[in-house]
Amino acid sequence: MDEIRVILCTFPDPEKARQIGTQLVELQYAACVNLIPRIQSIYRWQGTIETDTETLALIKTTAAGLDRLKAELTALHPYDVPEIIALHPADVSAPYQKWLGQNIAPTP
Repeated sequence: MDEIRVILCTFPDPEKARQIGTQLVELQYAACVNLIPRIQSIYRWQGTIETDTETLALIKTTAAGLDRLKAELTALHPYDVPEIIALHPADVSAPYQKWLGQNIAPTP
């Protein structure tokens, strides 16, 4: 079975996160996208400390599908520099890993 990757990505609002998350699942680049609305983000942008309310997406894919997911996410994302952080879970239940792999399109 292919290894799972969990991508952290913030969006300016829940609707944009839902729109892009749905497209990633429809394309089978992601098996599942969880949205956590109304997180508070504090960051430095162009020399200024900013504080914004954003939506965090937890995007699940496979290691083999990661590059095409990142490319599509970068193309669709409204930010100049989207947050795309891929985490490699150390332990995933076998049934979930199998389900996830079945819902990601094969890499061409």
